[in-house]
Amino acid sequence: MDDSLSEFVKKNKDGFDDKEPSARVWKEIENRLPLAKHVSIWNSVAVWRAAALAFLCLSLYTFFTRPSGRPNMNAYQSADFTDLETFYSGQIQEKVEFINSFETGNEKDQLGQDFQKLDAMYQVLSEEMKIRPSEKVKDAMVLNLLIRIDLLNQQIKKLEDKRKPRNMAS
Repeated sequence: MDDSLSEFVKKNKDGFDDKEPSARVWKEIENRLPLAKHVSIWNSVAVWRAAALAFLCLSLYTFFTRPSGRPNMNAYQSADFTDLETFYSGQIQEKVEFINSFETGNEKDQLGQDFQKLDAMYQVLSEEMKIRPSEKVKDAMVLNLLIRIDLLNQQIKKLEDKRKPRNMAS
């Protein structure tokens, strides 16, 4: 039965599509539909336009009233950074003095060359911090200090390893 009905609909499809219900029929259908629920204020285009305008005004205000010029150097050269720099510089100085008391010429020359390169990089970073201070430059400066300390620690370990066989032989 379903097949014969679908066959009939397919054959007479044009006959079904040629007429539209009258306006009276549509009016009856609308009357039978449940009443529309309360429309939310957020569905209003005017509200969204006003919100977009408020956001634009706030963004422009923020953009044009921000402080001009370079960031304050004190923001990046804070007391914490100065304390770190002082601490690491003190550690480096102690280790250099310890190494200088034990080291001979060739090893001292290689360490001196490495330290000169690191010091030159540190000076460049320091100048960059004065011109364009940023967190990246500050982090690079701290990393430079840490690399120096690591280099010194490696040199101290080499000296201690050389010293051990002499002490054991005595």
